[in-house]
Amino acid sequence: MPITDLNHYFIRANDLEATKRFYCEALSLEEMPRPQVPFPGYWLGRGDKVWVHMGPHGIPNHELYYPGSPPGVATDQAGVVDHIAFGAANPDEFRARLVKMKCEWWSRKLPSFNLFQIFVRDPDGLTIELNFFNVTQMPEWDETMNYDEMPRATA
Repeated sequence: MPITDLNHYFIRANDLEATKRFYCEALSLEEMPRPQVPFPGYWLGRGDKVWVHMGPHGIPNHELYYPGSPPGVATDQAGVVDHIAFGAANPDEFRARLVKMKCEWWSRKLPSFNLFQIFVRDPDGLTIELNFFNVTQMPEWDETMNYDEMPRATA
């Protein structure tokens, strides 16, 4: 049986409210109904789809609640996860929102694939990638890197 979709990812937030605010403001996610689990946190998504589950870092009994977090896990980076990606629409709107929020962000284009991307880090340092597909007219922002022109690496 194949997997059918990405259900959600979990974030151990150093500041739960700041992290929730970032995802709601920067990505337009909404708080979703969450079951009565034994630790505080939020489910965020849109419509009937939950994308992000978050709980506070450093709580008692965390090893019971967060089985994916080994002892001594980092609190300021994503560890082995480089980024989480979302499909998105309207890069100009996202750029304006991130500028207004004073978020550090960067962009990249891949014209050969009609793809434009914006990257931003959440309050805990996890990189969020926003993919804008079928973009035939690439935004010409000064910050944009052209993926088609980057040096090619070999394994």
